[in-house]
Amino acid sequence: MTEDMAEEKDKKQKFRLICFDLDGTIIDETVFIWQTIHDHVKTDKEKRQKAAEDFFSKRISYEQWMTGDLEMWKEVGATKKEIMEALEPLKLMPGAMEALKELKRRGLKLAIISGSLNIAIEKVMPDYNDYFDDVFINHIYFDEHGNISGGKATAHDFEHKASALKEICKRESISPDECVFVGDHENDIQAAEAAGLSIAFNCKSDSLAQVADVVIEKKDLREILDHI
Repeated sequence: MTEDMAEEKDKKQKFRLICFDLDGTIIDETVFIWQTIHDHVKTDKEKRQKAAEDFFSKRISYEQWMTGDLEMWKEVGATKKEIMEALEPLKLMPGAMEALKELKRRGLKLAIISGSLNIAIEKVMPDYNDYFDDVFINHIYFDEHGNISGGKATAHDFEHKASALKEICKRESISPDECVFVGDHENDIQAAEAAGLSIAFNCKSDSLAQVADVVIEKKDLREILDHI
């Protein structure tokens, strides 16, 4: 075996877990799914801004922020039909399926750690459970008439994305140094710092780009494969 071949072999064996953000990373045509839905159903922008400020100022919890958003959707009469209409433009990021299939072929564990909604990944990738071993995400529920009946907030957005990564590592006896995190925005920074390799893909945050090991500007998820 040549030295180059040995280096390539070591490189391929170095990582065991790849964690992905969802909106703007695996899913294209949205930055934050919450904003996409709010804009479509036309909720009050001032009320939305106030809720965000309350969360970031720690006046309300993440769960309260999510519940408040769902209440805003109810207030404007948004049903499952209108909410799913908001998701119509969504599509998988170019190269996503090819990248995921190749990572699975290499025997790596894959995870989603996201503040997005279950209906977003279900819309663009109905068979996502065939690819991802773990999915940490928010859930929204509808009754038989299509009305919002409730939701379940993820415990793993913002700084807690790193906690989800570490939780998987502990369960699977994987070192964080053997993990890759791929994300695009501010709420991915702590997870990026916790991973052995961080990739800022389709990046919309200067702060994330500064802490990431790799920055990929081309919107093709296959670009991550050369670094894993």
